Amino acid sequence: MAALAVSAALSGGALVAAGSAPAHADPAGTGLVISEVYGAGGNNGAVYNADYVELYNPTDAPLSLSGLAIHYRSAGGGSGGSPYALSGEVPAGSHWLIQMGSVGTNGAALPTPDRVASPSFSMASAGGQVALQEGTTIIATSGDVVGVSGLVDFFGTSGAASYEGAPAGASASSSVSLNRDADGTDTDNNGADFTQAAPSPTASGTDPEPEPEPEELAIAEIQGTGDTTPVSGQEVITSGVVTAAYPVGGFYGFYLQTPGTGGEVDLATHDASDGIFVYQRSSAGAVTVEPGDHVEVTGLAGEYAGATQLTVDAPEDIVELAEPADAPEPMTGDWPATDAERETLEGMLFAAEDAFTVTNTYSTNQYGEVGLALGDGPLVQPTDVAAPGSPEADAVAADNAARGIVLDDGSSWNYLNFSQNYDNTPPYVSNATPVVVGAAVEFTAPVILTEGGSPSSPTYRFQPLAQATDDTATWPATFEDIRTPAPDEGLLSASGTPDLKVASFNVLNYFTTLGDPDDDNVSEDGCQAYTDRDGDGNNVRTGCDQRGAWDPEDFGRQQEKIVAAINALDADVVGLMEIENSAALGEATDEATEALVAALNADAGGEVWAANPSSAELPDAAEQDVITNAIIYKPAAVERVGEARALGDQSGADQAFGNAREPIGQVFEPAAGGEPFLFVVNHFKSKGSAGPWPGDVDAGDGQGNSNESRVRQATALRDWVAALESEVGVEDTFLVGDFNAYTQEDPLHVLYDAGYADTESYFGNGEFSYSFSGLSGSLDHVLVNAGALERLTGTDIWNINSGESVAMEYSRYNYHATDFHTAEVYRSSDHDPVVVGLDDEAPETGDTPSRTSVVVTPGRIVAGRTEATVRIRVRSEHRPASGEVEVSADGATYTATLRHGRATVELPAFAEPGEYEVVVRYLGTTTTAPSEASEFVEVVAPRR
Repeated sequence: MAALAVSAALSGGALVAAGSAPAHADPAGTGLVISEVYGAGGNNGAVYNADYVELYNPTDAPLSLSGLAIHYRSAGGGSGGSPYALSGEVPAGSHWLIQMGSVGTNGAALPTPDRVASPSFSMASAGGQVALQEGTTIIATSGDVVGVSGLVDFFGTSGAASYEGAPAGASASSSVSLNRDADGTDTDNNGADFTQAAPSPTASGTDPEPEPEPEELAIAEIQGTGDTTPVSGQEVITSGVVTAAYPVGGFYGFYLQTPGTGGEVDLATHDASDGIFVYQRSSAGAVTVEPGDHVEVTGLAGEYAGATQLTVDAPEDIVELAEPADAPEPMTGDWPATDAERETLEGMLFAAEDAFTVTNTYSTNQYGEVGLALGDGPLVQPTDVAAPGSPEADAVAADNAARGIVLDDGSSWNYLNFSQNYDNTPPYVSNATPVVVGAAVEFTAPVILTEGGSPSSPTYRFQPLAQATDDTATWPATFEDIRTPAPDEGLLSASGTPDLKVASFNVLNYFTTLGDPDDDNVSEDGCQAYTDRDGDGNNVRTGCDQRGAWDPEDFGRQQEKIVAAINALDADVVGLMEIENSAALGEATDEATEALVAALNADAGGEVWAANPSSAELPDAAEQDVITNAIIYKPAAVERVGEARALGDQSGADQAFGNAREPIGQVFEPAAGGEPFLFVVNHFKSKGSAGPWPGDVDAGDGQGNSNESRVRQATALRDWVAALESEVGVEDTFLVGDFNAYTQEDPLHVLYDAGYADTESYFGNGEFSYSFSGLSGSLDHVLVNAGALERLTGTDIWNINSGESVAMEYSRYNYHATDFHTAEVYRSSDHDPVVVGLDDEAPETGDTPSRTSVVVTPGRIVAGRTEATVRIRVRSEHRPASGEVEVSADGATYTATLRHGRATVELPAFAEPGEYEVVVRYLGTTTTAPSEASEFVEVVAPRR
């Protein structure tokens, strides 16, 4: 969420995790308790003109309030602000009255309170939640709080999210408060201890202790050297130069920085930030300061969403200073890769001069924020490049944490709150200037480096110096346009011009059976819709078997994008996932697939495509899911051989595909002549929920839910395809689809171990088909066996979907004031299509010549110290070779497998100085002859 301080009801301290030590208030009556809560002060019909909380000391000795604080939050848990620090003591057997806020002037004045909270909490009339706690850091709570460390006592009204034992049995109102028994009985159960009664505020009768004078501190002293301010809950005075201001957008405040600070910062010695956010309550008036102003601020120190801030209550708390001040400079220097380093720069001007790449666009549609990654590539799913749970995967996760940052929009607006933002459009969403995962980012203006977002899970982010809007001139950065109108023919022809292309495409619930063709938002069969800003249905939300578009207009928008994408994909055979299983919906078998083919042919201007018929081996329609797999193909390019096949047996307790879509297969033969191939479409169980098998619950190793289900599905697929290959006499097999497994996860290794290769890994293009939570990886794969591998010419993951903002999707039509829908291919789905090129047949068996080359680096190799790197390249005629190589050096031999004709071998340090020969032998394959190359390297003695 793009927010610093949304309103007075939400500005407050950072949340800390609840502990397990026992609460200090106990049924023995040995500590302070909350004795009365009244939240309707000043309301119509109010008895008193201010809210209040009353404490009680049930003991026979005074109890100190030093180190304690009161914190109010709504019944649902929204924070009312930073906890208010208390001081003084409560006499024995006495009450102690804290005056809170007020929404009006109705009702009588309170008795002279012991303390007037300032800034005050404005409480809900029903009572909300009140914590009497140790310290001024907000303590996160949920449910029964008995036993939570740091809580002295706690009150939760009827229906509250947090409480002692159980919520109070009733709510307060204008005419009644919630009261504890007069003797202070505390059973650690709000439901038993609090009852409705006439408000009866009682003070201790001692002279109220005066509010302490605010302390004058530098910004760095307020920030402190830790994660939170050391003066939370205290009123302080500071001064500085305004660096950014937000009079609109919901931040209601500005950033302040100590004059002359910034510039080249040494992170090793810079231990406290010189910048801070100043939040203005509504009582402090509109934000009128501007960047460059030199001002003095008096405010309450606290935390919100991880960032230190000052909260000001009145216009006179912000005073413009006449004396000139040196302007702060944007911070330059090393990238702050750790949270601790970023904390020391929180709220300061920052010059984002390094290379950045877009890594997340999902929440741009809602909160106007873009995830960025330091460097020239997006953040990566650890299990896409490393074994789950391995040190290598941990290293990728650590790298993600070090490189990730959010570019925010300088507002707290939720652009999907249609009532507030009907006429607004989020920034960083544009067809003319697209912002897409993988795009390079160039900053054109300084930003503020700070923490923010959701109070429960804050993240570090860049804030522009003023609110960014849909006008690109307000954006602090520009973005590379990486959209492409078609797959990369260069990648598809890496090893020669392909004769055919086959592809995999998840088509995002393409359903011709609509939610409600009559456009009511609840259909006769129970379908309920997601609705746009005008309340019109877009796509099916729940309540029925349908999964896709809501009405014909929405379907038209969905279909034209999918049709454009498939025709531009220019493949000859396409495996489809997430297409309607018409038979399971009671419609004609293959109705949806044939409808898509008809639309493709209409767009192509002829009978280009055909639908592969469903397999008779599928189980009864009543046993199938409403989503299925399908195959479409171009009859001019390939011919069907035999009938469609399916791994369709649903009998038996060990049925692997009982919670997934059955694999379907078809043998095709090139129409121009050549070897047949088996094409199998797959859609494994998703990661979103746990399946029925032991091991399906998320193990925390990065593979998500239902890993065991997917392993069983991969195993069943492996065995079925092996039997099918033998039955139909086909040697070349393509397994395509949405495997719901990243490249290095267990299910795919079942297939790798059976001899299948992932085409993207083989060619090493560095592309990904899916983006989730700002991490890129591939769930969609084309896997090939050894025979098919010999026929490959190249592959491309066509990045038209996963990295695009969801605002471009048909299901988000009319969500914003700007119409982002086009008939173009972009965001036609949430998965990217994968396409591979292949020859009609494999090269003839024989001794096709090969050529091996070798390079050893670095140029200067020191005995006993330098580990040399051997880089190998092997080509067979005009294509990269496959197979294995052996590297011999210094009496030892090492082996490696070629990937797209290349391999790298790391050699240990040579023990002694001298001249060594590094020999590389390519072992050849059934189609390619062996070859050999060598390089002599000079190893020098260490310098003394």
